[in-house]
Amino acid sequence: MKNPSILVVDDEPFFRHLYADALSENNCNVEKAASGEEALKRIMQGGIDVVLTDLIMPGISGLDLLRAVRKIINPPEVILVTAHATIETAIEALKNGARDYLIKPFNPEELRHLVHTCLEQRQLLNENIHLKNQIRLYQKGQSLAFLLEVEKLLPQAVDFLSQEAAGGNGFAFLLENDIPNKFFCSEGISEEQASVMTASMLAKFRNLIGTSFLQIQDIDIDSQWPPGIHSLCLIPLLFEKEFKGGIVIFNSTKAGAEFHLPYEQLLFLAQQTSLGFSNSCRFQGTQELVYTDDLTGLYNYRYLHVILQQEIQRTERYGLSFALVFIDLDHFKEVNDTYGHLVGSNTLKEVAEIIRLSVRSADMVFRYGGDEFTALLVETDKEGAATVTERIRRNIANHTFQKDAIAFDKLTATLGYATFPENAKEKKELMDLADKAMYHGKKQRNVVCSVADLS
Repeated sequence: MKNPSILVVDDEPFFRHLYADALSENNCNVEKAASGEEALKRIMQGGIDVVLTDLIMPGISGLDLLRAVRKIINPPEVILVTAHATIETAIEALKNGARDYLIKPFNPEELRHLVHTCLEQRQLLNENIHLKNQIRLYQKGQSLAFLLEVEKLLPQAVDFLSQEAAGGNGFAFLLENDIPNKFFCSEGISEEQASVMTASMLAKFRNLIGTSFLQIQDIDIDSQWPPGIHSLCLIPLLFEKEFKGGIVIFNSTKAGAEFHLPYEQLLFLAQQTSLGFSNSCRFQGTQELVYTDDLTGLYNYRYLHVILQQEIQRTERYGLSFALVFIDLDHFKEVNDTYGHLVGSNTLKEVAEIIRLSVRSADMVFRYGGDEFTALLVETDKEGAATVTERIRRNIANHTFQKDAIAFDKLTATLGYATFPENAKEKKELMDLADKAMYHGKKQRNVVCSVADLS
């Protein structure tokens, strides 16, 4: 543990030396200041534990110095010394946050005892502050480790990490097809800046297996980087050893060149963020299993109900429309009865792929159950729905199934569709109408029917 530092402030050299001689015997580092201005400048640099200051001095008085010191985060203890003490001055000193006061002339033993008491109390206070910081970090870390949605986890992580970096800035990014395409930025950092910075550091990220602290000279930066950056923390986001994205934290523009990122705090939160990211990836994988059909890989009917409600809300918000399509294979039971369930399962896989390739990437395809499928066509009106459903019907009818086996060649499907909000105003009604339109077509088979065909 380092020796405590005491700052002696008095405009009279005699008393400065007297205080210093009395306190240097206690293994203390004693510094001197001849004025309140000089003392305040030294205190602002940090590292002072106790200030022993005369009450009456030219310029900044001892009481003024006390008031200024109390505005500092984790300020030093202050002892006021005066030759003209009154009850009023003593009360004023204590009200403004002084630890105690001394009256000139004083006994050196009394001075040493008073300073020793201040240092003991300060040590307890520092231990208490350290404990509070540990608890605060632990609470932040716990909240990150148990956030299961990536869209909530990463902004929160960037916020917490930036706070620990003394008001620094940062962002997180995710990869899609090995390219950064989604950014979560702290206030003051744009997605364009985050994208430029990521491009400069992507090669370094790919080689990281854990959190890394770098200086600006370690990176080939682009001219579009924000100014004033000199210290960086890079946190790779890995899942099952695969690089999925990263977090970048860097110093604030107000931090001087001597500022260093708090290693231990950032490392702890980085570990909790990595744990939370792994948990969220596992959770997402579990959700996909819950909402995915095992045979075809399409979404299942559970997810259809979830996404339909979301699409209705989005469509209402932006004044759009969408279509819901029900698809039923014709005479599919005969395929299972004639060729067996293995051929039937392979056929369903082929149909799923045909439907998927017949719609846009923004549209969604579901296996509703058995040989029945559903497609949600986003931002599509009745004319667009008619075109897409006919394309699906035609692609199924023209496809050759099981062409490498002794089996059947052709299969057809009947389709029905309804549009929101033209045909229905809520989810259940929309599904019922699309289903009825499809069953109406079953009278003929291998056709497309709309809600208008029901009348």
